Amino acid sequence: MESAKNHFFSDMSVMLGRSMRHIFRSMDTIFTVCITPIAMMLLFVYVFGGAIQTGTDNYVNYLLPGILLMAIASGVAYVAYRLFLDKQRGIIERFHTMPIARSSVLWGHVLTSVVSNVISVIVIILVALIMGFRSSAGILSWLAVAGILVLFTLALTWIAAIAGLSAKTVEGASAFSYPLIFLPFISSAFVPTDSMPKVVRAFAENQPVTSIVETIRALLSSQPVGNDIWVALAWCLGIMIVSYLFAVRTYKRNAA
Repeated sequence: MESAKNHFFSDMSVMLGRSMRHIFRSMDTIFTVCITPIAMMLLFVYVFGGAIQTGTDNYVNYLLPGILLMAIASGVAYVAYRLFLDKQRGIIERFHTMPIARSSVLWGHVLTSVVSNVISVIVIILVALIMGFRSSAGILSWLAVAGILVLFTLALTWIAAIAGLSAKTVEGASAFSYPLIFLPFISSAFVPTDSMPKVVRAFAENQPVTSIVETIRALLSSQPVGNDIWVALAWCLGIMIVSYLFAVRTYKRNAA
């Protein structure tokens, strides 16, 4: 049992290294993921920010959590794209002819998504600091924020894996991310939900992004998180578990 575990982790580290080499050889992938969220942040802060009433003097602080979620939703699309290419080119089948743990191929892509999205989040936070973002949060609050963002990344990455393994075209592999990227717009990420029509407000207040945004916002401003953190964790864990099960099933059926 112990040797089997060691075998799996060593194989997974090799697959992670392979995927990360692809990232570092094409750093434009990370910059491309960052461009749209940063552009949105600049647009909303310097163009729309003066007309939006959020009850806070620093709109960057209010906006940043939603921008981070948007960046992650954009970043996971590359997982679907790379998995689709590996499947289409027969690379996954080739790996399966080797004496390696089969699941390590899939996990290599998933962990690469986490690492690359962490880099993107750090870049966006640095830009936000230049724009005036400030936080009174302590180390524990920042660790909690990091944990929630990683859970959110894993949840969306497993959805991306399903798309990449099921798609028939490159466009189909990447298209799934569009609704996820725009989901923050129908939430409290950019404006308070109080200003929305009743139907839109009902949706906005009961979808995953709002509870996650509110939790991160409260943690970064050293405010009580209330029940939002439990709702956010429930959404992240629920989506991650369900999508993981479907992704593994799809992997075994379509690529194994």
